Amino acid sequence: MNSPLLVVGHGTQSEAGVADFGRFVERLARRMDGTPVTGGFIELSRPPLTEAVAALYADGHRHVAAVPLVLVGAGHGKGDIPGAMAREIVRHPGLSYAYGRPLGPHPALLALLEERLEAVLPDDGDRSGGGTAVLLVGRGSTDPDANAEVHKVARLFWEGRGAGGPSQGHGLSAVEPAFISLARPSVPEGLERLRRLGAERIVVLPYFLFSGVLPDRVVAESREWAASHPDLDVRYAEVIGDCDGLADLVVERYAEALRGDIRMNCDTCVYRIAMPGFEDRVGAPQTPHHHPDDPSGHGHGHGHHHDPEHGPEQGRGHGHGHLHAR
Repeated sequence: MNSPLLVVGHGTQSEAGVADFGRFVERLARRMDGTPVTGGFIELSRPPLTEAVAALYADGHRHVAAVPLVLVGAGHGKGDIPGAMAREIVRHPGLSYAYGRPLGPHPALLALLEERLEAVLPDDGDRSGGGTAVLLVGRGSTDPDANAEVHKVARLFWEGRGAGGPSQGHGLSAVEPAFISLARPSVPEGLERLRRLGAERIVVLPYFLFSGVLPDRVVAESREWAASHPDLDVRYAEVIGDCDGLADLVVERYAEALRGDIRMNCDTCVYRIAMPGFEDRVGAPQTPHHHPDDPSGHGHGHGHHHDPEHGPEQGRGHGHGHLHAR
């Protein structure tokens, strides 16, 4: 039998986000005909990861490829999900797993962002007129490596699409990053920066996979700012969403994991390198989140800042999950 694909999400308080995740797992199952595919969350929503693993184990599978459904290598992908998988190893004797790397940055994601941008721009052939700019909004993290990656994605998206660039793209005047939680610039700060740079049309482009509390907040904060600037044309793109392009990327990460080709970036990871201002995080132990449907019934006890959608962003351990996979 092929090793199953286990898609691991963080979880969301949004029913729409849970439904997006479920539809996406079903899409992957159709895409990978003959390979078992299932998914679960580490907290906040059903189905819990432990049920997904238990079902695979009951079906006789002893090795799985776990792909974290995250865009950047922040605490969830580096510590929480590997910690949860380590707990499942203890619960299921003989079980082992290969761990995939985060989805981004990847050209496929840039192409999907391009599609979301296209959908909200005018269809009159005038894509560069009016100083069109993009605000790429990420989740935000206390992990500087994760925040830097959002900046990298913004730059990669702008390259070739900027005014006077080599491609026949939109001729965007600027692509600036912003964050909805835990990091700056905030959404209003990012919008104000683009206004001062001369943008007359701004597309708010969420760097999120599915619907959720935070993507909704991105739109709400953007609309509030736009209401105070009626002279600007502010538009709102959709999240990446359940689509074939995203499914192809997850399948690619699945294949990489089974080959042992993970290529994780450890050079700027605060859990391995004493980055200035984050020295206390080096070598911190892993602690999995508590899921309300997990039979253990124990909380994670991080005791740090909790985001209403994604939980704590400090105090989680990390040893690079792929090195702990067995």
